[in-house]
Amino acid sequence: MHRRQFLTGSAALAGAVIAAPAIVRAATEISFYFPVAVGGPITKIIDGYAADFEKQNPGISVKPIYAGTYQETMVKALTAYKSGNPPVICVLLSTDMFSLIDEDAVVPFDEVIKSDADRRWIGSFFPAFMENSRTAGKTWGIPFQRSTIVLYWSKEAFKEAGLDPDKPPASWQEELACAQKLTRHDAAGNATQWGMQIPSSGFPYWLFQALTTQNDVILMNEDGDRTFFDKPAVVEALQRWVDLGRKLKVMAPGIIEWGTTPKDFFERKTAMMWTTTGNLTNVRNNAKFPFGVAMLPAGKRRGTPTGGGNFYIFKKVSRAQQEAALQFAQWMTSPERAAQWGIDTGYVAVRADAWDTPRMKDYVAGFPAAAVARDQLQYAVAELSTHDNQRVTKALNDGLQAALTGSKGPEQALRDAQSEAERLLKPYR
Repeated sequence: MHRRQFLTGSAALAGAVIAAPAIVRAATEISFYFPVAVGGPITKIIDGYAADFEKQNPGISVKPIYAGTYQETMVKALTAYKSGNPPVICVLLSTDMFSLIDEDAVVPFDEVIKSDADRRWIGSFFPAFMENSRTAGKTWGIPFQRSTIVLYWSKEAFKEAGLDPDKPPASWQEELACAQKLTRHDAAGNATQWGMQIPSSGFPYWLFQALTTQNDVILMNEDGDRTFFDKPAVVEALQRWVDLGRKLKVMAPGIIEWGTTPKDFFERKTAMMWTTTGNLTNVRNNAKFPFGVAMLPAGKRRGTPTGGGNFYIFKKVSRAQQEAALQFAQWMTSPERAAQWGIDTGYVAVRADAWDTPRMKDYVAGFPAAAVARDQLQYAVAELSTHDNQRVTKALNDGLQAALTGSKGPEQALRDAQSEAERLLKPYR
């Protein structure tokens, strides 16, 4: 394993006093699992951060390990932990918190911090992001690459449809009215441009949670041991999603792919889309037409779940490694770096003072859309997170897709999802 060695004390005088013994001190090495499936800009940014951190903290060596998707990174991190060679620090989904606690794999930050400055650091993050970072009075995760869902719209398509290109829909009713005007068909009746797209593969529960929040209903409790998938307001939200495709015909029926939704937007196959603010830089770089970014439209209220990844520090590593990991997490989430990460990626800079840095102020002045997700945080709720999270989430995802494809009605689909979630969560109460 790579170690970087540093000479201290009399070793610095070795040229003058040859007999003096060198004192060799190895750097504290921290393995850093980061979720990215392929190389490219993100890995270069993270590699650059690691190198800069090492220069400023010469007693610590950071070893980034790119472990695939979030799900793959979680599996690899837990496998390494159980085999006795755990990562020191990871970025994993904020919703993995209960699962990591149940595996006894991570240490709360409260047990690693020492000073009032450390405590102030934990208190510096947006409260909405901390909802998926804390439970039972302890802080288990620190927000890093966090997001919300936002509405993107083509100003060009709005103009062509006779809509005000600078006025996005602010309510469900306005959204439907816009989508109806924006949906176009060819002579054979085939849709050439859909009014809107809400993707339903990959993370259907997450997009659905925006609809349920807007219908003023929460999907789970704070302890992560109960879900409310079959409440009437939840069924209403799913009925709306199904109707947009099947009854109202402003969106393609069935499953809409998460990964290709931005591409459909770029290719003018959809005039509006719901997707992560993490796509902001992608849209800015690839949309060949003027576009806007807005908060999601309100049903009974505005709302979105938060999303994205947190830093976690693992158990079964040395105290020195845990303290070095804390130092690294603090460095990575400093106001200047949080601002730069947001600018480079489109994720929401995770603390309010990052938005007061000169760099971020200049960026928002030139690109006001960057501040939409931040402003939407006041309406945000915790992302769906429970014990046995992956299986509970799968139960809901399966129900949503059954309803969207027409194999089950919304009420039955959600009743079945709730029944499965109840079975999985009962042992945790």
